[in-house]
Amino acid sequence: MVKETGYYDVLGVKPDASDSELKKAYRKLALKFHPDKNPDGAEQFKQISQAYEVLSDEKKRQIYDQGGEEALQGGGGGGEGFHNPFDVFDMFFGGGGRGARGERRVKPTVHNLRVTLDVMYKGCTKKLKISRTANCKQCEGRGGTEGTAKSCSDCQGRGIKIRMIRMGPMVQQMQSHCDSCNGEGSYFDHKDRCKKCFGKKQCKEEEIIEVAIAPGSRDGEKFVFEGKGDEVAGISKPGDFVVVLDEVEHERFVRKGDNLIIQHNIELSEALCGFVRTITTLDGRSIFYRVLPGEVIAHGDVKVIHNEGMPMRRAPSDRGDLLVQFDVKFPDKINPDAAKKLADLLPGKREEIIDEDADVVELTELDPRASRRQFDREEFEGHGFGGHGHGPGGGVQCQQQ
Repeated sequence: MVKETGYYDVLGVKPDASDSELKKAYRKLALKFHPDKNPDGAEQFKQISQAYEVLSDEKKRQIYDQGGEEALQGGGGGGEGFHNPFDVFDMFFGGGGRGARGERRVKPTVHNLRVTLDVMYKGCTKKLKISRTANCKQCEGRGGTEGTAKSCSDCQGRGIKIRMIRMGPMVQQMQSHCDSCNGEGSYFDHKDRCKKCFGKKQCKEEEIIEVAIAPGSRDGEKFVFEGKGDEVAGISKPGDFVVVLDEVEHERFVRKGDNLIIQHNIELSEALCGFVRTITTLDGRSIFYRVLPGEVIAHGDVKVIHNEGMPMRRAPSDRGDLLVQFDVKFPDKINPDAAKKLADLLPGKREEIIDEDADVVELTELDPRASRRQFDREEFEGHGFGGHGHGPGGGVQCQQQ
């Protein structure tokens, strides 16, 4: 039982979330609220980074679970303060502000590539058109004809304007970006400007890259294209372009590692008397299984079909397993005559001895809103009474067949 759930709530995960679930939640939210893509998302981006920094660290997470933020601030693992949220982002996506020798580096450009489970199963090569900011090749990043740049008179070549503002007895110095020279400190006359970048020194470039998605690829897998990101004046090496796979939720299958899970709804008669089901695999094949009469399937049972899961990255010819989870649909009512026949056929009907003084009561459908006793729904379902009114609740939530 955790003391606080604030950090978990920020990432939108449960307190028992696994490392992979934390990573997936952080990746999606960090890309959504990164200030480069969402100018209004700076505060959310900071909160997301702090939450992930704590929960991704085993020691800090344990301290937070036991004592909350107060325990972290008290020096129990978080006393050194939080990292810069952009550093957390760069570390997660493989970028960084400085290289191994301390040289400045351009932060990577990160692109989320949504792919279906079918694509991850079979593999494919996807072409992406990327756009990046690059130094103008026509003027070699100068902005105009060499030697014709003029110092900006509005900012005296500083690139910023300085104003003195008097506030009562005090004088405050204010700095602002110089619009005349766009903060460069110099400018080119119209006739001397580069005809391609119009004096801006940089321009947009487009390029086609190919992302080779291997069979068995996983959600969150990264492809780094070195030097394909943005260029920044004064930094010799361009940034990287990072493609991150984002698995699209499948309508029938749920993936767990190398295994696949599918849920099948069956009637009570099928659970008791046998049935046949067909499954269309992710590579388009049709397979079927049969449950023979007399082989009873209970609600929530899980059966395994070996070697019909996801391809394994290290050995694509080998596959994980396909797990079939059964949801037995019980009828709402049964004809009394049919019920008597069933009672004669099915073993184990219990005969209750009733005391003469016992009161007769009626069972009615539970309505928590109208009940005189207020049930906590999660607590109620947690004791094995959720879902269908029979058998254990929970299970894998996927498309029913």
